[in-house]
Amino acid sequence: MRLLLGYDIGTSSVKASLVDAETGAIVAAAQYPDGEAPISAPQPGWAEQDPEMWWNELTEATKRVAAKANMADVAAIGISYQMHGLVCVDENNKVLRPSIIWCDSRASKYGGTQYGNFTAAKLAWVKNEEPEIYAKVKKIMLPGDYIALRLSGGDINTTASGLSEGMFWNLQDDCLDKATMEHFGFPESLIPEVKPTFSVQCTVCKEIADILGMPEGTPISYRAGDQPNNALSLNVVRDGEIAATGGTSGVVYGVAAKVTPDEQNRVNIFKHVEHNGILLCINGTGILNAWVKRTVAPEGISYPEMNDLAASVPVGAEGLSVIPFGNGAERVLCNENPGASLHGINFNIHTKAHIVRAAQEGIAFSFMYGMEIMAKMGVDIKTIKAGNANLFLSPLFRQTLANISGATIHLYDTDGAAGAARGAGIGAGIYKDYDEAFSTLQKIAVIEPEPANEALKEAYERWKACL
Repeated sequence: MRLLLGYDIGTSSVKASLVDAETGAIVAAAQYPDGEAPISAPQPGWAEQDPEMWWNELTEATKRVAAKANMADVAAIGISYQMHGLVCVDENNKVLRPSIIWCDSRASKYGGTQYGNFTAAKLAWVKNEEPEIYAKVKKIMLPGDYIALRLSGGDINTTASGLSEGMFWNLQDDCLDKATMEHFGFPESLIPEVKPTFSVQCTVCKEIADILGMPEGTPISYRAGDQPNNALSLNVVRDGEIAATGGTSGVVYGVAAKVTPDEQNRVNIFKHVEHNGILLCINGTGILNAWVKRTVAPEGISYPEMNDLAASVPVGAEGLSVIPFGNGAERVLCNENPGASLHGINFNIHTKAHIVRAAQEGIAFSFMYGMEIMAKMGVDIKTIKAGNANLFLSPLFRQTLANISGATIHLYDTDGAAGAARGAGIGAGIYKDYDEAFSTLQKIAVIEPEPANEALKEAYERWKACL
């Protein structure tokens, strides 16, 4: 048996999946920690994590899958990771400061509307606010690059897709964007060697192979940010295809050969595994649902029970609207940070159930708000592919999204770690192409939009008026 190992380096945990290369079956899957990993916020709008924490989580998640399968059969490794994070190392590959992660908005004043809170702006913040640290930086990396460094025992490289998510890549000329480097005054020596997304980027060193129980020299043959990887996981690689997620943040990711950029830079354009990727990100989505469960819903309630509670009140939550943007600056709102809020509360009508429903509807409306921008860019969204996870586990949320957008939603049995494993199979030459890699991908449900619902349309217009 040949096994493909996929890692998903997330904000809240690290997930690991072992996939049988021949059958596509997930032989073992695990995550660590069981709860949510901490995010440090030394100041309002800041968000940091220690890269050493990611590595410790990876080793623990690997131990858990190793208890269920033979790690000696691992033939290739793929890495998915939280996008936009900045890792700085010195000449000895020592991390110089905690990683400034994706939802940190401190650098907006350096990036403006074009660069927002992307990695280039984060590095500009370090250069200007922490010059003593910046002076020691030998290389900068994204979170997945750092994990590859640790697995290989010292190899530092990155991908064009990764650099594009940091605004370091010129999409038109397909090379390092010298204009960005010159604008911020960054020397090109800070950028690691660029490797193809699907290729043997480095291999596992003996010391780490012994610790993790896998063969020395196992190729690390795929690397991508979590949203391009999610699209790959759903076999969204061709012009006109769309993927969506509803985890800590909500994302709609489209693939397009040609696109008209949004004049206000509210939707991102990155280099995907094929063509360009158009990425709409809403920070306050799944995290809002988790906040509602923790703070508003009855104590001890499960997510399925919370979904049932939301379904007990009418569409539109009887006039209650929730603005879900409570997790920092929003690019879709031109890097404004309006916060989350409730509107139209009637003390004689509204209950916890109304708040739960209005929150899920508000998240769906935020997706729709961004999708309307994508439509003006030339992205025709008729079908949305999603994994059966997080918010897409909620029948109310996914039906609301289908109804308000008019798009059919296809749910698949996959996740980011499994997708990274399949990507590794492509990069290592085990699969000849996408079709072979995803021939065993299982569709588990189709959600068709229901006939026009005036109450839902009215609720969306009311929501936009509140926004």
